[in-house]
Amino acid sequence: MTVTADISFAQFAAAPKGTVIVLAGDKLKMGPRTAALGVEDVVRRAAKTADFEAARVKTLDILAPESATFDRLVVVGIGKIDDLREHDWVRLGGASMGALARGATATILLELPDGSGPDAKAAADFAFGLSLRSYAFDKYKPSKNGQGKASKPPPKVTIQVKDVAATRRMWMARSEVAAGVTLARDLVNEPANVLGPVEFAAEAAALKSLGVTVEVLTERQMEKLGMRALLGVNQGSTRPPRLVVMRWNGGRGRDRPLAFVGKGVVFDTGGVSIKPAGGMEDMKGDMAGAAAVTGLMRALAGRKAKVNVVGVIGLVENMVDGNSQRPGDIVAAMSGRTIEIINTDAEGRLVLADALHYTETRFKPKLIVDLATLTGAIIVALGHHHAGLYATDDELAEAMRAAGEATGEKIWRMPLGPEYDKMIDSKFADVKNTGGRWGGSITAAQFLKRFVNNTPWAHLDIAGTAMDSPQTDTNRSWASGFGVRLLDRLVADKYEG
Repeated sequence: MTVTADISFAQFAAAPKGTVIVLAGDKLKMGPRTAALGVEDVVRRAAKTADFEAARVKTLDILAPESATFDRLVVVGIGKIDDLREHDWVRLGGASMGALARGATATILLELPDGSGPDAKAAADFAFGLSLRSYAFDKYKPSKNGQGKASKPPPKVTIQVKDVAATRRMWMARSEVAAGVTLARDLVNEPANVLGPVEFAAEAAALKSLGVTVEVLTERQMEKLGMRALLGVNQGSTRPPRLVVMRWNGGRGRDRPLAFVGKGVVFDTGGVSIKPAGGMEDMKGDMAGAAAVTGLMRALAGRKAKVNVVGVIGLVENMVDGNSQRPGDIVAAMSGRTIEIINTDAEGRLVLADALHYTETRFKPKLIVDLATLTGAIIVALGHHHAGLYATDDELAEAMRAAGEATGEKIWRMPLGPEYDKMIDSKFADVKNTGGRWGGSITAAQFLKRFVNNTPWAHLDIAGTAMDSPQTDTNRSWASGFGVRLLDRLVADKYEG
């Protein structure tokens, strides 16, 4: 099962039980409600022993505090109040959840050292961080542990806030975004023997219950459309490919949609250009771009976003077989461009080539953003803390950068240019699918650019941030769900009416 916390809100009340979590500012300043608990002296003595200075997201754990009516006190540092940014409240929520074990019941006194707020927005962001950090993918662990004890339920947390009604209203939308992140993480964490293209398509189709219109194109339908680049990747697999189109129509009927396109390689052996055995198990996550698009559609539909959006995901499996695509093969994409296959492990861009062209020509969107775990080269360039951004439109690129800063899903703009584009010219076809070792993430983006015409377009290479992801204040899972929060924020800030 997927574990997420049970979160509720309440007015400030006296005599909390169980675990109590409080905030402390610079120099251990605490609010009057915290002071009323009668633990200030205990906190100061414990802080001195532990060398705790209430730096942001640092925690101090005090068991059985003297003269208290509760069993445990956790102090979460917020640092200097004037320096608090929006995403810091999400991080503080994550740090608070990180102090809780499965089965815990906790009360959080959410007040600033001066006794004010935080306001409903910050309180909802705090709850958002709690929810994100509470995620655990335990589906394939036995229900009993080695001692025969039953698995404990997720933490149950009550957040005491200044304005319960306003916080609940703010939390409603954020809880839907959290559900979208959870869906994306679940999809990436699933093993490939369980989640093939057909099964993934069924997960996407389940969004119909939220009002999303879903079409699932079969192999035969894609053949008729001429999607030979996408189909060539899958021809070594016994499992049939799928292309899924998800549409959320929350805006005005005449408004052109925003389009999001995801790479969905449910498992990538590398094909004939086979990958090394070490770490190949991670290639179950090579569909994280498609997972992010699906999670985004879940978030937008759940919160009833006032915008028209289309999500397109190409779902394939890249396997080694007598029918597998070979280096040296030439295929014709849906756009009519011919592609020389230099390396069968450069397969995600082939899937996206057809998905991008299909999306642009059918829906004529305002913009297209694609997401893909496309290259190891982006990890060499940026490590695991930024995704690579490529864009043909400066306004779109800046809006995405701002959304990344606001959500903590950081991106870094990378270059495009004719010098890199020449590296993928082919002697035998219109383009070849890899430009070699140098600038590998850039030439992959240049390849995709050839399959988008005049629509403003951005590409996110999320290979370093979506799977085997950094352990942060808001995520302890192998899969991060990267992209859902960033793109939801992009839509909310820039494009909703």
